[in-house]
Amino acid sequence: MKRFFLAAALLLSVQAFAQKPAPSTYDLVVGTYTKGASKGIYVYRFYEESGKLAYLNEIDDVSNPSYLCLSKDNRFIYAVNEDGKNGGVSAFTFEPNVGTMKFLNKQSSAGADPCYISVDEDRKNVFVANYSSGSLAVLPIGKDGSLGAPSQVIQDKGKGPDTSRQEGPHVHTAYFSPDEKYLLYTNLGTDKLNITRYHASDPKPLTEVSSTSVKPGNGPRHLVFSPDKKYLYLLQEMGSAITVYAYSGGKVKELQTIGMRTPDFKGTNGAAAIKITPDGHFLYATDRLDASAILVYSINPQDGKLTFMERHQTFGKNPRDFAIDPTGKWLLVANQDSDNIVVFKISPGTGGLSSTGITVQIGNPVCLKFTPAE
Repeated sequence: MKRFFLAAALLLSVQAFAQKPAPSTYDLVVGTYTKGASKGIYVYRFYEESGKLAYLNEIDDVSNPSYLCLSKDNRFIYAVNEDGKNGGVSAFTFEPNVGTMKFLNKQSSAGADPCYISVDEDRKNVFVANYSSGSLAVLPIGKDGSLGAPSQVIQDKGKGPDTSRQEGPHVHTAYFSPDEKYLLYTNLGTDKLNITRYHASDPKPLTEVSSTSVKPGNGPRHLVFSPDKKYLYLLQEMGSAITVYAYSGGKVKELQTIGMRTPDFKGTNGAAAIKITPDGHFLYATDRLDASAILVYSINPQDGKLTFMERHQTFGKNPRDFAIDPTGKWLLVANQDSDNIVVFKISPGTGGLSSTGITVQIGNPVCLKFTPAE
């Protein structure tokens, strides 16, 4: 009996040692426009117990890294260079414990004004949405993390009813399904959500499967999947609306569309970013321009549908992006035109946001990404 207890105690101690504790600190990596005070990509240490931020590092002379992503192993950062017709994509090594970055190389994005980038978990390819030219580009990744020239470019076609903004195709995002069997991309210019099949080992890894349309003139922008992988939420920039879809195996079925505007709103607005808390209970979406607000919705766990909870000011202008920290306690908003990042506390019961008074000044912040600091 004594041997049994000793063995059990040893097993428990081994299991406790093997289970790596959740990190208490994270890095916040910030992509910016470099037309103002910003010079490139910035890294801050984020402390989840307090919601405070501390500057760590930056890499300068990076032109308009407006959107970026990190590899799953946390060793590399990939960023677009949103420079009009001469769109590019840059690769950097990353040391999360100290927040340092080192430039690796740069390739053409094979299109104009790249505005979104994603990377697969196995670090085989990055995927770039070229907004102005309406194309989706695939760039292979070398063993050292550097980028190769585009191996595939999907040139979308078509236009929408708004002659000023939908005169042609405008690809706005490239987002993986949870199992990475499919890559979805939106086209603001044609009011479509497109679905492609992904085969990582193929020379041209994407095969177009299907597309679904939103209300003409709504202009789909960003999307997010629910943590249980059953639902897809599509944010529509021009229509300031969110559409909920049931999702399964690369197929979508519309369940609900809910508007974001208040009936008495008279200014200009444009939905920008959409995220869900890690527990899947609440969804948030920003509305830019004159609206400068972030909206809170509760998610029905039975059918995935949304219920509006509250609208909150962002204490800045043009909330381009935001990020929810991995613990689900905090929400950080990047106000592009007021040069600040604002930290909010999330209520675990209602999803409501409360001001913390924590603000970081940074030039033209556009993209926020959390990653473990350890």
